[in-house]
Amino acid sequence: MWQSFAEYISSLCEKNPTKICEIGVGKFTQVFDYLNKQDNIEIIKTDIAPNDSSVIKDDVTRPDLKLFENLDIIYSIRPPSELQPYIIDLALKTKTKLIIKPLFNEDINTKNVKLTLKNYKKASFYTLGV
Repeated sequence: MWQSFAEYISSLCEKNPTKICEIGVGKFTQVFDYLNKQDNIEIIKTDIAPNDSSVIKDDVTRPDLKLFENLDIIYSIRPPSELQPYIIDLALKTKTKLIIKPLFNEDINTKNVKLTLKNYKKASFYTLGV
């Protein structure tokens, strides 16, 4: 499933480079690692409690908008329901494509913003602006 999710994000990368940010990376880096190996992708990862120096400290409830300038895609894997509206708001403010992969069978908290449910190979997720 994670391979399919990463492949989908990679399929959206038409610009060279395509600038991407993973929000709330935590300890799971499989998707980031796949995308980071692509020649046409520049990627950063953020989290409120970084695990290591490769993660930029940022609070999505009060994001540093300079981090998100000129991004093409924002994605988040299993963000807590209470943070989902903040991630959506950030994508809208920055006019960035958004992909959210919630927990299996979890309803997404959109606060009345319409997201599209996508199925790609073995992965299911929600998109905005894609």
